[in-house]
Amino acid sequence: MEDHSVDDDNSSIRSSSPANSPVMDRNPSPPPDREGEQGGEEVDAIGETVYSKHWLFSTFTRLIQIVSEQNMGDSDAQMQLPEEDEDELCKIWDMAMDKDVAGFLQEFKAADILLGVITKSRCPRLTEICVGILGNIACFPDTCLTLSQNNDLGVVLLLLLGDTDPPTLLETSRLLLTCVSQSDVSSLWLERVRQQTSVCSSLCFIMCSSTNMDLLVKVGELVDKLFDLDEELMKTWVTAGSQPSDEDEEEEEEEEEGERRLDVASSLLEAAKQLRSESPEGLEVYLHALQLLTTIHHGIQTLAVAGGTGQALWTFLCEVVCEDLCQPDDPPFVLQEQKGLLVHALAVLSVLYACQNQEAEHSEADTLLPLVGSMLRVLQYHREVSSGHGQKEKKEEEEEEKVDEQLQALIQTTVEFLSDIITHLTKDAVCELVTRGYLTEKTCLSAVGSMLPQFSPAVQHLVFMLSEADPQLADTVRKEFPVSLSPS
Repeated sequence: MEDHSVDDDNSSIRSSSPANSPVMDRNPSPPPDREGEQGGEEVDAIGETVYSKHWLFSTFTRLIQIVSEQNMGDSDAQMQLPEEDEDELCKIWDMAMDKDVAGFLQEFKAADILLGVITKSRCPRLTEICVGILGNIACFPDTCLTLSQNNDLGVVLLLLLGDTDPPTLLETSRLLLTCVSQSDVSSLWLERVRQQTSVCSSLCFIMCSSTNMDLLVKVGELVDKLFDLDEELMKTWVTAGSQPSDEDEEEEEEEEEGERRLDVASSLLEAAKQLRSESPEGLEVYLHALQLLTTIHHGIQTLAVAGGTGQALWTFLCEVVCEDLCQPDDPPFVLQEQKGLLVHALAVLSVLYACQNQEAEHSEADTLLPLVGSMLRVLQYHREVSSGHGQKEKKEEEEEEKVDEQLQALIQTTVEFLSDIITHLTKDAVCELVTRGYLTEKTCLSAVGSMLPQFSPAVQHLVFMLSEADPQLADTVRKEFPVSLSPS
């Protein structure tokens, strides 16, 4: 898929200028008054704005004319939008972010006009602008409700996810995300998505093939929102990818050397790989979507298949956690910045560890032990941040932590996962943790303090192994905490 440069703003507002022009950071100046009379301006104004109804009517008339002219030419040729027309239409795009303008466009039946243009357009830029205008109209609950009730528009927008133009795909994804995020209409859109089976394959294709970071982030947000709202939809999509139909099997036989069949889990992973170094925020969205997959039985089954996506996901997430996050030279407060990525990554890894018997498959030092080292560091940094420096600062941090549910979730996930791994560690593995500097007095005391009293058996096993691997460290732990040396 061709890469396009796109604005990475999370809103639907887009530059109304061509790619080589400065980005507009404000609403456009009001269109010139055609009548030139003060009284006429007041009658012609849209709501409380200074935007002209007459100019809007004229521009929409020109829009219809543009499409008609395009369709008189070669039906297979891709058309270009004249610069002057593009500038005028982009003014509407920006203006539609105003509530009064959006309401007027609704009364003016703009959605029907734009739908007609989209279905007939052979100009990618024109299609992008039309979808962008609709996206801005949808930002307001009243106008979003009316727009969402247009069933023909809903069908066309979902089909647009199969388009090949990245800017159009970006605006379509933004519009759909805006709609499904509004409670009054989300159920309507979810039902459409369930009925339109091409949505899953279209989104998977984008996640697997696009190198456009903004598009990948927005598609990830859309998929994550859909999964969060509708567990049945998530189950259906996972099942569709893991259980090919007879027709799919016939196609696979005919295309043995062709591309691998797309599925949701591997598509999410592929997009996450693309975003790893480019967008931590985007990566966090995909890790959350992957975590949602692990909350349903069908998702866990898919990831548990030997040699499948689960194994590749384990390797990728270990690299992210051990190489990118919470490094030895990072200040402890880095946890606050990275807590979202860490909690989603560790939550998925803990499920993979359990369902794929990771203690056996990934017992080698180069895979599992660095992960243990990272989790030990997370607990050490948390303890250091929590202890603080100075009474006032400590109280403030404690108050912040009370409401920081994500940080609490990170610590709980880390403690549970680490306890599970420690229970299976051999004496040699514990020796290696000490040798590599992962298991030090600081990290060990932080971990034991975090695991007690809930995970006493894991602590008991660790101290027992330490008594043989590093007796001095074992004694230090026992002086700080009352732990038995009996094997678990």
